[in-house]
Amino acid sequence: MDPVTDATEIYRLTSAYEFPWDFTRALELALYRTYAVPSIGRLLAETAELTDRAQKRYDDTSLLLDAVVEHGFTSEQGRTAIRRINRMHRSYDIGNDDMRYVLCTFVVMPRRWIDAYGWRKLCRHEVVASTVHYHTLGRHMGIRDIPESYEEFETHLDAYEKAHFGWDEQARRVSDATLGLMTSWYPRPLAPLLRNATLALLDESLLRAFRYEPPSALTRALVRRAVRARGRAVRLLPPRRAPHFARQNWEIKSYPDGYRPADLGTHPVPGVRGCPVRHADSPAAGPGQ
Repeated sequence: MDPVTDATEIYRLTSAYEFPWDFTRALELALYRTYAVPSIGRLLAETAELTDRAQKRYDDTSLLLDAVVEHGFTSEQGRTAIRRINRMHRSYDIGNDDMRYVLCTFVVMPRRWIDAYGWRKLCRHEVVASTVHYHTLGRHMGIRDIPESYEEFETHLDAYEKAHFGWDEQARRVSDATLGLMTSWYPRPLAPLLRNATLALLDESLLRAFRYEPPSALTRALVRRAVRARGRAVRLLPPRRAPHFARQNWEIKSYPDGYRPADLGTHPVPGVRGCPVRHADSPAAGPGQ
């Protein structure tokens, strides 16, 4: 298969057959680290999507991205998902630089996670295919000046984080709400342990940006060794014979009776024109704003 012309099919095979658990964790981390850019974290806090409706926001994001992976860009489901993503983003004042950075996390973080914790590393075909898949998604989203190669995506991500990671009180609220969501999937007595384990997987730049106390060196070593051990165990399992898509993840909880891609996500507030979030340097967005 050609990693350019068959990019989405290769990405589908990689994410749904080879590394479904790893891609889920890596994309969670990809979205999570974007909160450390204050302009992103602050907007997410002001919309309340990740503080008051964290489970639904998690589910909708996973399902919309997954529809494109499972069905392709030209399918009815894929086109509907992209329209929903674009309509949601157009409702808010989001700059191209932030949009491009978020896209970079989708390309870079799965490769870094799998190389560190997966049952094998990604091959070059898979890396190129993932890059092309997300480059195509970025074009459909109208993002400008998208990097062309994986190396360019990685360089841009590292430079953007170095320049923009920083403390913001509202972004910390979004971070805390996300950690709370992830621990809520397990028995309540485990919550403190799981929160600390999650922090042990974060790099120093994220911990500094959110002003979290770093876990001990022993905790970080134990957690990371445990995740690597899981990868070594998976290596011994027989090949997966059926795909596992994000919609099959047990963490998706908002739609026990099913869903339609057209109904996912947020929808414009009636009577409000422009960005519904008030900005200190702009006039009110509409009635009551």
